[in-house]
Amino acid sequence: MKQLLIFPYNGNGIEALDCLQGQYELIGFVDDNPEKQGIQANGVEVFSRAALTRYKDAKVLAVPGSPTTYTQRRAMIEGLQVPDNRFATVIHSNAQVSRLARIGHNVLIMAGVVITSNAVLGNHLCILPNTVIHHDVQIHDYTLIGAQIVIAGYTTVGRDCYIGSGSKVIDHITIGDSTLVGMGTNVITSIPARHKVVGNPARIIGIVS
Repeated sequence: MKQLLIFPYNGNGIEALDCLQGQYELIGFVDDNPEKQGIQANGVEVFSRAALTRYKDAKVLAVPGSPTTYTQRRAMIEGLQVPDNRFATVIHSNAQVSRLARIGHNVLIMAGVVITSNAVLGNHLCILPNTVIHHDVQIHDYTLIGAQIVIAGYTTVGRDCYIGSGSKVIDHITIGDSTLVGMGTNVITSIPARHKVVGNPARIIGIVS
């Protein structure tokens, strides 16, 4: 069984524990915050980045990011200086993934997620529980997808986005790079890059700096 390190010790990382289910032998978390290092978290130790070298054969699952830090995810992950072939992809056993879907590396797919035919998921993604991604959807690198979201067919979600939990996205539209979609938003038209949207229907409330 391959060994695994999870970065960082955050909500996404803790939720990932339930997704492992014997797929990997978990060594522990990696976190840059000295106050978290060395403690026992859910029975697992939290290390500094030195663990990436100490356990050089271990796979890495990197799941940083939140609604306030999602635009920094790419820099955080690239800062680990981990080669692509070292990243893990973890899929909960209760997720349903079409054999016709394509999924990149460093992707976390939580319980109850449904990904249907011809969906293309890029690298460095996190998809929270009970989200449905329909046929021919494309989700680009470094994007965070919340819980109980529905993304309808032929829609494209750009890089570095955050789609808040409970949102619904209509078919055949594009959500531009670095866009923030607030919780419970209904997106019925394309959204330009670097915009913040909320509401039903979605309305622009600001620009992502």
